[in-house]
Amino acid sequence: MIDRTQTSRALARAFAAAEVPALLAVPVVMVALALADVPATAGLTLLVALLAIALLLASFEASRPALRQLMPTAVLAAVAAAGRVLFAPVPNVKPVSAIAIVAGAALGRRSGFVVGALAALLSNLFFGQGPWTPWQMYAWGLVGYVAGVLGEKGLLSRAPVLYGWGFLSALVYGLILNGYHVLGYVHPLTWPAVLAACAASLPLDVTHGVATVAFLTAIWGAWGRAIRRVVAKYDL
Repeated sequence: MIDRTQTSRALARAFAAAEVPALLAVPVVMVALALADVPATAGLTLLVALLAIALLLASFEASRPALRQLMPTAVLAAVAAAGRVLFAPVPNVKPVSAIAIVAGAALGRRSGFVVGALAALLSNLFFGQGPWTPWQMYAWGLVGYVAGVLGEKGLLSRAPVLYGWGFLSALVYGLILNGYHVLGYVHPLTWPAVLAACAASLPLDVTHGVATVAFLTAIWGAWGRAIRRVVAKYDL
């Protein structure tokens, strides 16, 4: 039993140490393969994104979260997915980023990643699954993970940091999805084509950012206090 416990703790530490390198590997591989003009860039980068998602989910599992921590994480993921579906008629006005940020800040970086990733996966049962799903899972998971890191450092208690990351997170999300688009569908891949794709999506990304700030303004105080009470009550 002791050996098994020690093995589990060692595995959890190994997964935790690999989280940031795995997340950073995705954009690094995207840029490196694109610059090298590798023919299979789209497939290879998708594989790296899938591996990063799998590692982060495995790290969450290896941390052995108690049921009382799994429940708020699952509930927030479901609410984020439902919110995305509810706001489907309004382009790029989605609460997913804001809810992932709240989850990361209140429950930790791994829960933030899980909420963002599962929200994309679950809501795509309505919107349709496809090769874009892992990219959305990675991008929204990253939004929650970074919020968790900022929250652990106490930075999200400062409004400029909170709302700054809320707005910037939408641009990061858009940049990642733009990368998926240009690597998979823009041929030949040239800088003018990349810039044109990014310029075309910029108004939508800005709308996403403004909407995320608005959602954060609406839910940060009430939801944050409620989740923090649960965290304190059950010593999460």
